[in-house]
Amino acid sequence: MIGPILRFFRPSLPASCAYLLCLLSVSACALQRHHDAMLVLGDIAAGAAPSGLKERTPQPSRTLIAYSIDGRSHIGDLYLPGDGRPEAGIVLVPGMVHEGKDDANFVAFATTLARVRFAVLAPQLTGYRELRIEPGQAREAADAFRYLVDRDDLSPEGRAGIAGISYALGPVVLAALENDIRRRVRFVLGVGGYHDLRTAIRFVTTGYFEVDGSPRSVKPSEYGKLVFVKSVVHDLRDPKDRAIFEEIVEVKLKDFNADMSPLAAALGPEGMSVHRLLTNTDPRLTALLIEALPAATVATIDALTLSDKDLTRLTARLLLVHGKNDTLIPYPESLALGSAVAPSRARVFVLNQVLGHVDVTLSHLFSLQFWTSELPDAWRLFRAVNLLLKERELPAVAETAKQGKAVIAPDVLGRRAFVVPGRIVGGP
Repeated sequence: MIGPILRFFRPSLPASCAYLLCLLSVSACALQRHHDAMLVLGDIAAGAAPSGLKERTPQPSRTLIAYSIDGRSHIGDLYLPGDGRPEAGIVLVPGMVHEGKDDANFVAFATTLARVRFAVLAPQLTGYRELRIEPGQAREAADAFRYLVDRDDLSPEGRAGIAGISYALGPVVLAALENDIRRRVRFVLGVGGYHDLRTAIRFVTTGYFEVDGSPRSVKPSEYGKLVFVKSVVHDLRDPKDRAIFEEIVEVKLKDFNADMSPLAAALGPEGMSVHRLLTNTDPRLTALLIEALPAATVATIDALTLSDKDLTRLTARLLLVHGKNDTLIPYPESLALGSAVAPSRARVFVLNQVLGHVDVTLSHLFSLQFWTSELPDAWRLFRAVNLLLKERELPAVAETAKQGKAVIAPDVLGRRAFVVPGRIVGGP
């Protein structure tokens, strides 16, 4: 679907000249990468339907494997290209979905990466069926990476990285900081991730967030609140509290507007602390309400938040993609995460329309919606995919980009867009 974009596109004269000069100067390897990136976009947009990438590549294999690292036993799904040797490896960690690594959309994304010659390892993490994100998952992701990077047939010359979707990006970043793999992780990919977990919780419960210090708000996602409940309910020591919240989730999934007051009235002290946070509408009270949660929940939040960690220790390249329409984690979280790492280490792409939380929606190529609204986002997404595919080629871990002042360069539409060293941010 997306493949013919550049063929039909008519940019401004300066942009056309720049693009032609770029084509004349790039290597054959880069041209192949650009072509692969277009095919990846088309395959993502197509979902389970036919696509150019599916037509050109054989079906990848998916095999359940068992592996052990320092006596710790794990299982996961290993995806391999249908033919030929992988050119790089990637550990892919799903977000908070009931099916975990078996979620249909997650499987489709892993398969897409395998079609463009990544060896993809999707580990089965503890707590995934309960929609829990736990500190111990960082070690599990690190072990998966060690298994992958230690095999030259899966990660040639050590070309390997880790990817985390949604709230899984927290454990993934923490995994990349583990001493035994820190200098071996080439890249970290994050889609719809967070930096400050408390800020993300404030957004889920109240809809409040800030952009460069200016307050913004949206209607909170009722589904997001239910995901939060599922993630903390196991910390409640009273079985009655746990049972009440399970019933609340079941009722709310059928009717988000259902009145839960009668059920909530029977909650004990710990359960009521969770209920108060979920029903709070004042963002100024969020911090106090979080501290009133069960001690185990607060400890988990402290362990998984990234805002108080020394992220300058991250040697991996950081590639972040976030949608402005995300209803579970606000997009400034990815901007904050990109700014927290060492200079020139991060690239952040903010998409205005086509990306919700983690789902990409692109209109048909010949639709008015695509050409009038979605094309800039498609271009940014192409650049992000192109950078990911470049990891199949890069020989060094900490390749340092040139640093300098912020510059202004034309984007594909011939408009001006800020390109900040260490960060690329989509404009309006």
